[in-house]
Amino acid sequence: MSGSQPKKILLVEDDEGLAQVYITRMEVDGFEVKRVPNGEDALATAVEYKPDLILLDIMMPKVNGFDVLDILRNTPETTNVKIIMLTALSQEADLKKAQEMGVDDYIVKSQVVIADVVDRIKKHLA
Repeated sequence: MSGSQPKKILLVEDDEGLAQVYITRMEVDGFEVKRVPNGEDALATAVEYKPDLILLDIMMPKVNGFDVLDILRNTPETTNVKIIMLTALSQEADLKKAQEMGVDDYIVKSQVVIADVVDRIKKHLA
């Protein structure tokens, strides 16, 4: 891996404390991380920052994660970016909706520890 650019992660998470924990852990693992607190910022940043993967919360102020996913998948610059939804929503219907909209992975926050999330990120970027 030496000499190669670090993979860029865009973290879309409105919870400041949780976001910091994720950023710290992902940076330890060698990722470059940029965080935005809402869906509106996520859309602008995704095009400009060109992340390798977006970690997307669903329940956020302004624009929710499903809307963000929909717009990203329909924007030429971001249509092929890996997107993992990281959410408190554990309903089967939400998972199905995300899959139908083209999400790469769907992780329920209460069912994983951060190490699991980092492992999933690595798997998708391998």
